[in-house]
Amino acid sequence: MTYATDRAWSETLVPQVKFLVGPHLLEAAPFDIDQSEATDLIVLRARDMRIAVRIRRFGYFPRYGSQFTIRCRRESGAKTELAKIVEGFGDWLFYGHANDSEDQIEHWMLIDLAAFRAALIRSCMNNNYKVTSGLANNHDGTHFAWFDARSFAWCEPPLLIAASQSVLDLLQEPAA
Repeated sequence: MTYATDRAWSETLVPQVKFLVGPHLLEAAPFDIDQSEATDLIVLRARDMRIAVRIRRFGYFPRYGSQFTIRCRRESGAKTELAKIVEGFGDWLFYGHANDSEDQIEHWMLIDLAAFRAALIRSCMNNNYKVTSGLANNHDGTHFAWFDARSFAWCEPPLLIAASQSVLDLLQEPAA
């Protein structure tokens, strides 16, 4: 599939991504602020949030549900998502798996990219901090780095901000 085809499909799921991510950006205002300032909700961050979104097509979750992937190389030489994340861009990564009709997100995780960057640095500096990862060739001119979210259990701050129950259940299993 082409990038345009994949992007058009994933954009149909953006309203659901907004629905799932929204509760992690908003909080009910304290009573005194609600009463005196006509404020019912407060955004948890005082700045804009940059959220990367990756949605996998149906069928990958049973084999790769504990993993998230980030494009790490293009044969064209174009800058990849991993390069941009390592350079400090992006605050969160929403990583989801579509249902069998590919019209809803069935399984998902919301990843703190600052925690991800910190974990990568710690894993390079200290053998006590292991991250299970690897590389995969997509055979379409793109390559991905995959990371097993279970291997970030030691991460502080935590890697996961939130996840669907199906992902949380899967992450309770030990990493291979």
